[in-house]
Amino acid sequence: MLKRILSISLLCFLAVGFTGLSTAQAQGQQMEIGYVDPQAILNKMPEMKAVQQRLQNFIERKRKEFTNKQQDFQQQLTEYQQKADVINESARKREEERLGKLNAELQQYQTQIQQEIQKKQQELVGPLLDQIDNAVGTVAEEKGLTYVINTTTSQGDMIILYASDEAQKKYNITDQVMQELGI
Repeated sequence: MLKRILSISLLCFLAVGFTGLSTAQAQGQQMEIGYVDPQAILNKMPEMKAVQQRLQNFIERKRKEFTNKQQDFQQQLTEYQQKADVINESARKREEERLGKLNAELQQYQTQIQQEIQKKQQELVGPLLDQIDNAVGTVAEEKGLTYVINTTTSQGDMIILYASDEAQKKYNITDQVMQELGI
């Protein structure tokens, strides 16, 4: 029992010691944090126009497919409403169940289309983002930056609320990344 307590105490001592050592090392090193606006870079990439056009064509094709299915469902619903008063109760229930299933399938198809659009966007934009990521890494290494953060969140909220002119010149690497990419 005493050995167990001693070994636990030793482990705790070592853990605290290593934590203190790594904190001291981190304090001894100057951290340089840069920032970049990948969306601005993406918008200026010449390939982005073609990507946007391909994505728009894909969205339009999916929109037409959905509209056709929606119109078909609406036509079947209208036909049912016209004959609902003249068919017997069991036929009416069967038809309502069928139309309910069709409506659920239509909603599921709409969700599927949204997922396909997101997947297509990632497929088309992904290689461009990889190029940006590589260029950010190159520029960060050249400038001796420890970290590089994005200027905005994925929802478009600003992360960098203020940076002095001096800090912008030193730490905003957006222009250097564009130069690295040949933009």
